Amino acid sequence: MNSIIEVKNLSKLFGGFTAVDNISFVLKEGEILGLLGPNGAGKTTTIQMLLGVLTPTKGEITMFGKEFFKYREEALEMINFSSTYTTLPWDLTVRENLTYISYLYALFDRKKRLQEITALFKLEDLLEQKISQLSAGQQTRVNLAKAFINFPKILLLDEPTASLDPDVAAYIREFLLQEQKKFGVSIILTSHNMAEVEELCDRIVFINKGAIVADDTPENLARSIKICHIEIAPPAEEFQKLRQHLEARRFSFSVEKRSAVINLEEQKVAAFLQELSAEGIQYEEISIEKPSLQDYFLQMTKTENHEAP
Repeated sequence: MNSIIEVKNLSKLFGGFTAVDNISFVLKEGEILGLLGPNGAGKTTTIQMLLGVLTPTKGEITMFGKEFFKYREEALEMINFSSTYTTLPWDLTVRENLTYISYLYALFDRKKRLQEITALFKLEDLLEQKISQLSAGQQTRVNLAKAFINFPKILLLDEPTASLDPDVAAYIREFLLQEQKKFGVSIILTSHNMAEVEELCDRIVFINKGAIVADDTPENLARSIKICHIEIAPPAEEFQKLRQHLEARRFSFSVEKRSAVINLEEQKVAAFLQELSAEGIQYEEISIEKPSLQDYFLQMTKTENHEAP
C-alpha cells in the first residue's frame, strides 16, 4: 500500500514545553491507524498539526505526495475531522450546521449528499433541533456525519464513539470498516476503548511524553505483555480458603463477586493450577484470558506514573 500521510521528525514546542518530540510515522492508503497514549501524551497536538491548525516547530508533513503546508487548501478538500470534544454552533439546527458546512467543499450534488449523510447517521428526527438541545451521544453522531460530507480520503477521528449507546457505537464501527473497505478511506483515530481499537485498527502508534514508543499491530503489542488473567470461581465454602492462599503467596489478584481474578505470567499457569490441587482448593469454573491491548495500555501508563517525579 502507498503512504497517504508521511510525518518526518515532527516537533511542537510551547515555550519551554515539548508537546510533540521528533515523531515520524506513516499512514498507508486504506489503513486505520490508532494513535494511543495517556492523557497529555501529544495526541491532540499531533492531530492539530495534521489539520494545519497548529504549525510545527520543526519537521515535515506530506499528504497525497505533496508538502502539506504548501498545498494545505488542496489537501483539506480530501480530509475531514471529528472530535467528541468539539461542538458545532449551538444556536443552529442540525440541518443548518450540515448545510453550511457542506459549502466548505466542492460537492457535485450537495442536496443528495446531505440526504445520504442524514440517512447514514440516522439524523432524520434531529434535523430541526438545535445543537444545544442534543444529548452528548446525538452531538457525536452529528459530528461524525459532518466528517463524511466531502467523501474524505483521510479521516481524523478523536474518540469517535464516546458518549454513544452501545448499539449506536457498534453501528458506527461497522460503518467505518465498510467505508474503509469500499472506498479505501484512511483513518487516524484516538480512543480510550481498547476493545474498539483492537476491532478497528490495523496498526497502533503509541505516544508517551510526546515521543513514539511503539509502532506495531494491536496483536503484537498485546503479545509483548507476559501477564494473563485467570478467573477462578470456587464453591462458596471454598472462596475464603482460595483468598487466604492467594494472599499468603502474595499473588496479584482482584475479587469479582464470587470469583478471583489472578494476574500471572502465562508460563506459570500450569504450576499455579497444580499448586491449587495440592492444597485441596477446588473450583467450579475457570477461564484464562490472554493479554490484550488494554493490558499493554495499562502497563505503559503504569510505567509512566511510576517514573513520574
